[in-house]
Amino acid sequence: MPILTKRWNDPRGARDGFRLLVCRYRPRALPKSEETWDSWDKNLGPSEALHADFHGKHGAPLTWAAFKRRYLAEMKAQTARIDALARRSASGETICLLCSKACTDESHCHRSLLRGHDRGAGGDSCDL
Repeated sequence: MPILTKRWNDPRGARDGFRLLVCRYRPRALPKSEETWDSWDKNLGPSEALHADFHGKHGAPLTWAAFKRRYLAEMKAQTARIDALARRSASGETICLLCSKACTDESHCHRSLLRGHDRGAGGDSCDL
């Protein structure tokens, strides 16, 4: 089944299936009653250090190429989580990976890297 990606504040679509928030940080000041996801796995988001470096909190912001390299290296430690999602998708379940509402360019977002993890590039569907 497809692996979809959206921002957490995008409306739930009929095709979304299981909506998984894959951000390091839960949206601030959002009451639990207004959560739009079924589950949250902060370990599938960039580490605190990578997030800070990408946003330039310790110097110049990382380039997309540097961020991508570091994020994919971090995901090697998350093989069990990624494999579990891949099994769910392979069994027919649709997974929708959600990121920050501020992340408007999906092609430069870790959710697209996670979606295309096995193939090295995002696509409409993959095995994660």
